Amino acid sequence: MELAMTTSEKLRSKPDDTSLGFGTIFTDYMFNMDYAPDKGWHSARIEPYASIEMDPATMFLHYGQGVFEGLKAYRTESGHIQLFRPQENLKRLNRSCRRLCIPEVDEDFVLDAMKHLIEIEKGWVPSAPETSLYIRPTIIAMDPFLGVRASYTYRLFIILSPVGAYYPEGFNPVKILVTSDYVRAVRGGVGEAKTPANYAASLMAGEDAHDAGYTQVLWLDGVEQKYLEEVGSMNIFFVIDDEIITPELNGSILPGITRMSVVELAKHWNEKVSERKISIDELIQAHASGSLKEVFGAGTAAVISPVGQIKYGDQVITINDNQTGPVAQKYYKAITDIQYGKAEDPMEWIVPVI
Repeated sequence: MELAMTTSEKLRSKPDDTSLGFGTIFTDYMFNMDYAPDKGWHSARIEPYASIEMDPATMFLHYGQGVFEGLKAYRTESGHIQLFRPQENLKRLNRSCRRLCIPEVDEDFVLDAMKHLIEIEKGWVPSAPETSLYIRPTIIAMDPFLGVRASYTYRLFIILSPVGAYYPEGFNPVKILVTSDYVRAVRGGVGEAKTPANYAASLMAGEDAHDAGYTQVLWLDGVEQKYLEEVGSMNIFFVIDDEIITPELNGSILPGITRMSVVELAKHWNEKVSERKISIDELIQAHASGSLKEVFGAGTAAVISPVGQIKYGDQVITINDNQTGPVAQKYYKAITDIQYGKAEDPMEWIVPVI
């Protein structure tokens, strides 16, 4: 498939690297590609960033058939631009497509198109410490039809957004609330797919957590409401004695790329790491016995997010005196040093752009 290019007559002013937030500023160009049953994926193109025209009956708007990904491009100290494990994001995109009855994409072609788009927009990749260019590939159902079935036509688009440092005031622990009032997903549902419905389902619990003074929600399983699963925008890890534990993937947990990276690094370093069920009762007992050393989240936005406090019902437990622990610090530094080209890449995770 050829990749067409339409140039913009007027380019936007680029923001100051030191004033970036998250997800509010977008670059000059985007990637678009369409799907039709008789053509397959076709009309791949890079063109000026613009609104997508939709019929009011567009199926995505009514039935939520869509998937997306999130990854970043990083500028190294030498000025090069590189991606962190983008192949894994595209593999996950296709897994989500299969679950949502969306035609799969050619991962190699989309990666090449993504790299080409970033190369065109290289001036938008910030260089201030810990800043990056956020990349959002998305696929949505485009049929104008009010009926419950899989769409026949789709749009894939990729937009780019320069984002600021996740920890502008330092690498500090967050507080999370365990909810038993709501569930995010159940096995057999779409919890393991990166689809908008999962995030819509989490909003009410997130609002309740914020109102109570907590940053995010820690979800329990949707069947027994007993086993810990994931946080609102991150997978979760627990350090109990000398073991790093993360809930096993069970069909309702999103298989995070950063989660995978922590597990693979731990094995590379011959550290004790387990993917298994862990209940809220086990966590509370580990805290009571003094064996719970650290808790941290792992995700694209924050990379590693230390947790200093967890509330469950009337119980509030404080982890490591509400201080960032050495394990969270170690993995944060190891992964970000690889992402920004400050350290060797022993796992061959980096994909250069320019």
